[in-house]
Amino acid sequence: MTDEDFMRRAIGLARSRLGRTGENPAVGCVIVREGRIVGQGVTGEGGRPHAEEVALSQAGHQARGSTAYVTLEPCAERSAGGPSCSELLVSAGIARVVVACADPSAFAGGRGADRLRAAGIGFTQGLSPDDAAALYIGYSPAKSLETRR
Repeated sequence: MTDEDFMRRAIGLARSRLGRTGENPAVGCVIVREGRIVGQGVTGEGGRPHAEEVALSQAGHQARGSTAYVTLEPCAERSAGGPSCSELLVSAGIARVVVACADPSAFAGGRGADRLRAAGIGFTQGLSPDDAAALYIGYSPAKSLETRR
């Protein structure tokens, strides 16, 4: 399977949760080690847990050295506190993160990507961006910012 195949899987996961994640976007995450999916997740009903949390939990120790395919840039900060998705990916020892599209919200806005790069994780953004962008047409980062206050 290719990067595109794994991203299509992540997009399919996110699509399955559209309209059921509250003010949070529906995000899909697939974790791949040596060509095999070892974890996958989607944003939970009402917006929690985040897709990366679910996928990392499923992958367990197999996450170390693997690649994460995520439909939206991993968050750098959580409105409810606790470790952000970018922190969780770093802690799990992920080697590479492939993202479909950027998250302009106050909780990411490039800072998630910056954290991953600073940790030495390979980071690529822009794989299947049009397919993923269709998932976020109704997502309003301004609402996320209001919730933060």
